[in-house]
Amino acid sequence: MKIGELAERSGVTRDTIRFYERNGLIVSTPGNSDTNNYRDYPEESLFRLGFLTKAREAGMSIADLKDIANAMEGSCDKDVAKEVFRAKIAELQDRENQIRSVISFLQTDLETL
Repeated sequence: MKIGELAERSGVTRDTIRFYERNGLIVSTPGNSDTNNYRDYPEESLFRLGFLTKAREAGMSIADLKDIANAMEGSCDKDVAKEVFRAKIAELQDRENQIRSVISFLQTDLETL
């Protein structure tokens, strides 16, 4: 699919798609036409963009996403990939605990107002 369709279907801007592609998080191939520079994006790009959007909203950095993408694509040793996933899961769980603590504090304080 072309970038416009991908942007429309994913809800992500063309600029964001291009940014992710420049950073190796999304891939495309040259289109079939010799007269333009259009790129084709595989259907799996929709899933990948959904993940990237949620991960970025959760505060993950582009560097973290590159590590995860490399692990998912098998461009690193499987043991290294597993460790990347374990470390990221632990970090996110720590962040979740911190957020729950702040929510609890705010709820308690709200009840005293």
